[in-house]
Amino acid sequence: MASFTRLLLLLTAVCVFSLSWVPARAATRRFRFNVEWKSVTRLCHTKPLLTVNGQYPGPTIAVHEGDSVEIKVTNSISSNTTLHWHGIRQLRTGWADGPAYITQCPIRAGQTYTYRFQVIDQRGTLWWHSHIFWQRASVNGALIIYPRMPYPFKQPIHAEVPIIFGEWWNSDVDEVEKEMMLSGAGPNVSDAFTINGLPGPLYACSAKDTFIQPVSRGKTYLLRIINAGLNNEMFFAVANHTLTVVEVDATYTKPYATRAIMITPGQTTSVLLTADQIPDSSGMFAMSLGPYVTAPIFPFDNSTAVGFLNYKNKRGEKMSPPLSSTVPLGALLHNLPDVLDTQFATRFCTSLRSLATSKYPCNVPQTIDRRVVSTVGLQLQDCPANRTCTGYDGKRFFSSMNNQSFIRPSTAILQSYYYNRKESGYTTDFSEKPPADFDFTGVDPFKENMNTVFGSKILSVPHGTNLEMVFQNTNFLHVENHPIHLHGHNFFVVGQGFGNFDAKKHPKAYNLVDPPERNTVAVPSGGWAAIRFKADNPGAWFIHCHLEEHTTWGLATAFIVQNGPLPSQSLLPPPRDLPKC
Repeated sequence: MASFTRLLLLLTAVCVFSLSWVPARAATRRFRFNVEWKSVTRLCHTKPLLTVNGQYPGPTIAVHEGDSVEIKVTNSISSNTTLHWHGIRQLRTGWADGPAYITQCPIRAGQTYTYRFQVIDQRGTLWWHSHIFWQRASVNGALIIYPRMPYPFKQPIHAEVPIIFGEWWNSDVDEVEKEMMLSGAGPNVSDAFTINGLPGPLYACSAKDTFIQPVSRGKTYLLRIINAGLNNEMFFAVANHTLTVVEVDATYTKPYATRAIMITPGQTTSVLLTADQIPDSSGMFAMSLGPYVTAPIFPFDNSTAVGFLNYKNKRGEKMSPPLSSTVPLGALLHNLPDVLDTQFATRFCTSLRSLATSKYPCNVPQTIDRRVVSTVGLQLQDCPANRTCTGYDGKRFFSSMNNQSFIRPSTAILQSYYYNRKESGYTTDFSEKPPADFDFTGVDPFKENMNTVFGSKILSVPHGTNLEMVFQNTNFLHVENHPIHLHGHNFFVVGQGFGNFDAKKHPKAYNLVDPPERNTVAVPSGGWAAIRFKADNPGAWFIHCHLEEHTTWGLATAFIVQNGPLPSQSLLPPPRDLPKC
């Protein structure tokens, strides 16, 4: 009888587990987004804030692997807008990708556009954001893709928690961008960092604006972490707790236990956190968020946002967070690396590995058809006549890839390509190597400089090309970490290092077994990063630094993947409601 009871319990458990993982049938998920102003108060400052549906951060999009998605966007403001579904590969549906003047012209005031795409062979944590001007400072939100199969990690998940990092300016972000371009200097830094839109008790009059996550002791939580900040790479830690990375940019990784994470703008990192500590009478453990800084010669926001894990007491009650004035700062920021800790950031990035199993293979190209080496960095530009520039040495800051500061055409590149327009506004002769060979990371940062060339040169490759791209940091002004984001494709980070890339030496040490698969790579400060991918998604795709100030200064380009020989390898026709230029 006892054996029968145990068997019955076992079968029941198996059935419950199986039922909990019955994959949802592929469906069409529809959402309505209204881009609108909302009065929001933070740090005792109230201002109109650009939002979607009046929410800050914006609404979470939750879909299942295989779903078709339709998001009807209404522009209820007086300026243009677009939205980008960051990390969605947009297979043959580049019209829905979103970057202004790359895949679409903006949605004008009072108009609507419905983004339509299918989620194919993707699962995990992504996000969405505006992709014009600096609107994504507040127009952003989580995009969660639930998998067809059970999660590949052993711990049962008690709850999943989206956590979005951001930046808050007391002033108008549009004015910050305009002043930067007018003066030629760097932008005014943010006034606070935020966790799910809340700065926390270390900022003025912000104790009530603190993110608090209730937890039960002994339970494991999946934190879906997104860096939606404009201009700051971040460190994040939870006092006295270990974070186990299990996914980056919506691809599974081998579990990696760490006291903290480094996450650049554009990246997502999902971690497991087990509430395995014994809290004090407050029941609280601090979650701390601070900047990772690689160019300290420039002004930066040297502050810290704090939230709390709130352990429920034995009666299941939540307790109030401690006031920051009553808790030593060291206790609040336990586990958080120093702002200049490049050693930790490097160790973290190089420790990540793809899961590389039969269910989740690592399909990194073993050979390549083309290698493109591009410098990425900041430069000084001579001040125009009859103007005053307040950048270093009376000049203007710009940035470039292979000495080109990218200018977006007045008509979207994808439209010009699709209709084969002669006056396209772009050319396909982007240099596949630096225009000058020099000691990229060893030059005197203040005595050496190259005036950038403004242009709209991009790449064009045949469908199916195995492409390697090497991003080489330069030392003009200062070396700096650059998060480079690729649209339309995932890629594998096969190598990275400090100093100058050596095409004869460094590829011999590439990881071609289980490199991390990403959509945004942190190019090391004073170093290089090499990525590989198969260019098999027809369309026009943006490549850019996800530090918004650098993209505005021109650290970007694009590439066209030509149609393949089969109908299934060709770009679909544009939708009827595609915005006009």
